[in-house]
Amino acid sequence: MDTLQQLKDELKEEYAITKKFLNEFPEGKNDYAPHPKSMKLMQLAQHITEVFGWTPFILKTEVLDFADGERPAPFETRQQLLEDLEKNYAASVEALNEVTEAALEPNWAIAYKGQKLAEWTKYGAIRHSLNQVTHHRAQLGVYYRLNDIKVPGSYGPSADEQSF
Repeated sequence: MDTLQQLKDELKEEYAITKKFLNEFPEGKNDYAPHPKSMKLMQLAQHITEVFGWTPFILKTEVLDFADGERPAPFETRQQLLEDLEKNYAASVEALNEVTEAALEPNWAIAYKGQKLAEWTKYGAIRHSLNQVTHHRAQLGVYYRLNDIKVPGSYGPSADEQSF
């Protein structure tokens, strides 16, 4: 089984779907949130683009400690989201092209102030990141629906893409 090729294929598919979603991102609704405990629309979309850049980091490190990280400046426009998606996707493809299957075997963890929260193989961590993309993109679809914004299809046509 060519695990690297499968990751590249899945990354490419999730990138294409995510790009469709970000092409519909509504200007002027950056601060929309459906609930006080929910992320704001721009924060959610920006997080999705960030996740596309996790692969190189996972492959080059052993742990991500959330206490050590800085939050990037918030984006203001759809164009910034699309540019970040492109940059991060390209970096992930390049990282996967530069490693062998053996690079996917070591463990990788997330932590907070040194306390390990979760651990996977690097393969598992990259798969988890792709699951995060799918999860948060589904949230984005709910935000769009609540604002009467066309929801693109993910793995087939959405209700907005079908004519009944």
